[in-house]
Amino acid sequence: MNKTYDVIVTGARCAGSALAINLAKAGFHVLLVDRSTFPSDTLSTHTFFNNTVALLREMGVIDKLLETNVQPVRDIKFQFEDTVIEGPMPKVDGEENCYCIRRTHLDYILLEHAKAQKNVTVIEGFRVTDVIRDDETIIGVKGVDSYNKKQEFLARLVVGADGRSSNIRKLVKSERKISIPASVGIYFGYFSGFLHDNVPKFEVYKIKDNTAILFPTNDSLYVIVGIFPLDNKALIEGLKSNPESCLRKLLTNHFPNTTIGARLQNAELVEPIKGILGYDNYWYEGMGKGWALVGDAVCFKDPGMAQGIHDAIYGARILSNILSTYKGQSNPWKQMSEEYQKAIEAEFMVRFHMGCQLSKNEPVSEQQDAVNKLVSSHPLAIEKLLGIYNYANEPAALEEELARIMRSIS
Repeated sequence: MNKTYDVIVTGARCAGSALAINLAKAGFHVLLVDRSTFPSDTLSTHTFFNNTVALLREMGVIDKLLETNVQPVRDIKFQFEDTVIEGPMPKVDGEENCYCIRRTHLDYILLEHAKAQKNVTVIEGFRVTDVIRDDETIIGVKGVDSYNKKQEFLARLVVGADGRSSNIRKLVKSERKISIPASVGIYFGYFSGFLHDNVPKFEVYKIKDNTAILFPTNDSLYVIVGIFPLDNKALIEGLKSNPESCLRKLLTNHFPNTTIGARLQNAELVEPIKGILGYDNYWYEGMGKGWALVGDAVCFKDPGMAQGIHDAIYGARILSNILSTYKGQSNPWKQMSEEYQKAIEAEFMVRFHMGCQLSKNEPVSEQQDAVNKLVSSHPLAIEKLLGIYNYANEPAALEEELARIMRSIS
């Protein structure tokens, strides 16, 4: 096997596989490694909107993804206390449908597509143990393969696409620029027999300090998510001892004036409840001498924004484009690092701060309630709100529409 590559990508899920595909098409020789073997599951919101569908179609994998018996979704429903904001996602690049595809399907299909690229070598079951340095520059990785054999590989660039607990990020000592802890826990389960709300849609309910998120996924299953404050110690203890019963009680007893409890009554849990208690919203330096980070390795925000898969895939495109621009040049690390940081911050930072705000889990204020009611009664305002999630527009467009409505009222 070849021991030297243009780029080594550690982590072969959606960020790493997308990056390998893009780089291979740009003429780079890529080694893509992951400590897991695939198909493999991981904690994830699974959800992506139609702007990400456009990216996956361009990449050449959307048809395979749609063979996984997944329900297309066009509508989103928000309920904040007693105010409902509901409507279709604005079209992006001709795409109407959004999806929630389980990571056992999404990551595997992307990885198989990466394997099909002639310039990509894939090693599953490879655990990176250290990076190789030449003075201050990273020039490769050391690791152990699935046969417990130690191996070393060299490259001009090592990319950490290895998630929230990125080993590469730790090894290269990337600087943490922002860290904002969340004040919530998240538990979820996969349920069969859970009825749609009229039509399949993404549903988000915020009642006092609890949030429920519901969305259809593969094989006629629903992902049922309960989000709650970390200071609810009794709930946390209950989730540890009897997670299904506790999640059902949370969603049945704490969401009045919704249909969640009635719909959940005859639904059956098909896999064990999963969850996480507390997490950080963070942002790290994205590139240095001989290394870069992409996806959750570089930044992570509240899962309620449902932006993780988009950020991974689009972030991979950003990094690939920058590397392609400087291909063949001699170690332009400073220029590339500055461009990469500027590009990902321009693309993701606004929604990162929105996610940080969600993580505070503050009750709906009187002022926000008035804004929600205003939005709910004006279709164009609803469209502008929903368009924030699929990048059809920026938050400023919603603010301008609300200002226009207020002027017309006065």
